[in-house]
Amino acid sequence: MGLETNSIILSVGMAVAAGLVGCFAVMRRLTLAADAISHVALPGIGLALIFRMQPMVGALAMLIVGTVLIWALESHTKMPTETIVGVVFSVALAIGSMTTSGEQLVEALFGGAGTLTNSEVALGIIGAGAVITFILMARNSLVVALVSPEIAMTSGINVSRLNLLYLLTFALTVALGLRYLGVLLMGSLIIIPAATAKRLARDLNGMLVISVIVAVASTLLGTYGAGFFHRETGPFIITVAGGLFILSLLA
Repeated sequence: MGLETNSIILSVGMAVAAGLVGCFAVMRRLTLAADAISHVALPGIGLALIFRMQPMVGALAMLIVGTVLIWALESHTKMPTETIVGVVFSVALAIGSMTTSGEQLVEALFGGAGTLTNSEVALGIIGAGAVITFILMARNSLVVALVSPEIAMTSGINVSRLNLLYLLTFALTVALGLRYLGVLLMGSLIIIPAATAKRLARDLNGMLVISVIVAVASTLLGTYGAGFFHRETGPFIITVAGGLFILSLLA
């Protein structure tokens, strides 16, 4: 399997995961928080580079730590999620800026396709599969917990655990897309397709399908455009997604 094929397979898996996760982020009004959560990966990338480790490993580790911290603070303080995310985001961005510099910082912020090994593709596909499986299996519970946590608890749903699993799924989705979009733009691919789908869909299933289609189309068209113009993939992908959102406003 060629490197280009590997890249396409992984990018499509990442886009499907982003489209699904984004729908519930939009419904939970985490549109701004979603962008901030992706920035939590920055200090992990910086520390990984300092200790000469794989940057994506450091990013994923920091995303998991940040996600658990956000969940724990939300559970114990009862503060809104977006407020806690804002605080964690600010601290993470400051630490990340101190631990990365120059080209390393630019690549961390905007991403780059780079060279993929078969093991990286395999792990990426497994991660994307885990995200997709969780969202599809838990979508009804997520909706009930969103509409009424009290009803969810009386129905036997562990709302606190469900929120943690969703946030961890969100973190994994961000990690899947960091190579292509970087910490600055990955949150946009999670939110924009979902926002577009919300404009066009009539029910949850329709929203999930449309969001996935928009995310995959944006990723493939953006990747092709970036290759044609010899530019980084991230900005092209988000530009295409933004264009599709604008078209949805005219529908």
